[in-house]
Amino acid sequence: MSTTAIDNSPFPLSERARLTSLSSTAAVVMAADRLRAQGVKVIDLGVGEPDFPTPEHIKSAAKDALDQNFTKYTAASGIMPLRQAICDYHNQNFGSDYAADQCCVVLGGKQGIFNAVLALINPGDEVLLENPCWVSFPEIVHFAEGKNVLIDTESTDFHLTADLVKAAITPKSKLLIINSPSNPTGRVIDPVEYEKIVRLAVENNIWVISDECYLQLVYPPHRVNSAAGLPAELRSRVLIAGSLSKTYAMTGWRVGFTLGPKEWVTEVIKIQSQSATHAASIAQKAGIVALTGSQQSVADMLVEYQRRGEWLVPALNDIPGITCSMPEGAFYAFPNVKGLMKSCGFATSKELADELLHKYGIVLTAGSAFGAEGYLRISYANSLEAIQEAVSRIRQLIKDRS
Repeated sequence: MSTTAIDNSPFPLSERARLTSLSSTAAVVMAADRLRAQGVKVIDLGVGEPDFPTPEHIKSAAKDALDQNFTKYTAASGIMPLRQAICDYHNQNFGSDYAADQCCVVLGGKQGIFNAVLALINPGDEVLLENPCWVSFPEIVHFAEGKNVLIDTESTDFHLTADLVKAAITPKSKLLIINSPSNPTGRVIDPVEYEKIVRLAVENNIWVISDECYLQLVYPPHRVNSAAGLPAELRSRVLIAGSLSKTYAMTGWRVGFTLGPKEWVTEVIKIQSQSATHAASIAQKAGIVALTGSQQSVADMLVEYQRRGEWLVPALNDIPGITCSMPEGAFYAFPNVKGLMKSCGFATSKELADELLHKYGIVLTAGSAFGAEGYLRISYANSLEAIQEAVSRIRQLIKDRS
C-alpha cells in the first residue's frame, strides 16, 4: 500500500501577511484578558471603547428587528433606510447634499477605511499619515502594498497643519488620511486649518480619507467638524469613514459607513460584496434609531469624559517625569513619559507599559505602537475611581524604582 509523504515544512506565509502585524491595541486587550483569567484585577485604560452601555432605545430597535424576523441578508451596501439616515444626519448638521448611492454601510469604521484604501492604492503609491496615528492606518497601507509617508507632529504638540502636509507631498503622493478628533492624541483640527489641509491635498491631485470615528466627542470651546461641511469641489475628493461605535457605545455592533464620491463608494461596495458581504441586519436596524433618535446619551457621555480628562491630565502632570497636554476630543490622554522612563530605568515605552501591566495591573498602550516613542496612550473610558487608582499605582511604580 503506497503512502503519500506529508509536507511538514513551515506554513508558507504570504508576503502580505508577513508585512501585517497584530493590532497593538488588540494585543493589549488579549494580554489583559489573560491576566483576568488568572484572577488578576486589572484597571483597563487601554481599550478605545466607551464604558457606557448602548442606550436603551437603540437596544430596543434591535430587539424589535429580531421580533420582526429581520435576520436575512441585506444589500452589500446596507439597507436603504440606514444609508439615508446617514446622509440626512450629515446633510442636516453640516450643509452637505449626499445621496444614498454615495453611502456604504460597513462593519465598523476600520473596514470602511480598509476597503477604501484597497480601492485606491496601487503598489508603490504614497499615503500621507500624521505621526503618531492610529495603529491600523500603516498596516492597512502595507496590506495594499502602498508606501507610508509619516508626517511628524510632535513639534506642533501633535496638531496637523497644512504646512506640515505640504512639506511631505511628493509626485507619488496619492492619499492623505486625516483623523480628527485623533486617536491617540485627542487633538482636534480647527475647521479653518482642516479646510486648508484638504484644499492643499486636492490641488495636488491627492485623495483624502477623513476618519471621523470620534466626530461628536469634542470638548468646548473646540468645534465639531466634518468633511461634510467642506465646499462641494473639495468633498468630491474626500471620503468620510464614520462609525457608530464610539458615539453611541456600539463598539460590538460593528456598524460604520463610508460617505463620499460615488465612484469611490461603488468600489468600496464591490470589495465588501466579496469579503464581509454586509453589516449585520439587526445592527443596521439599531443604527437607524441611533442616528434619528434622541442624542442625549451622546451629550451625557461627553460631559463625563470631559470630567475625567480634567481630573486625569493635571494628575499626570503632577507626577515627576510626566508632561501631558489637555485632550481636545475623543477620550485619550497622551502623556510624554520620557522623564519617567529615564529616572526609572526603562529603555522603551513598551517596557514601561509592560511593567505597569504585569506588576501593577494597569492596562494602557505604549506610544511606540502609534509611532511615538516615549509616550503612553491612556484611555479614560473607565470610571473616575479606576482612573484615580491607576494614577496611584503609577506613583507606586516610581517609589518602587527609586
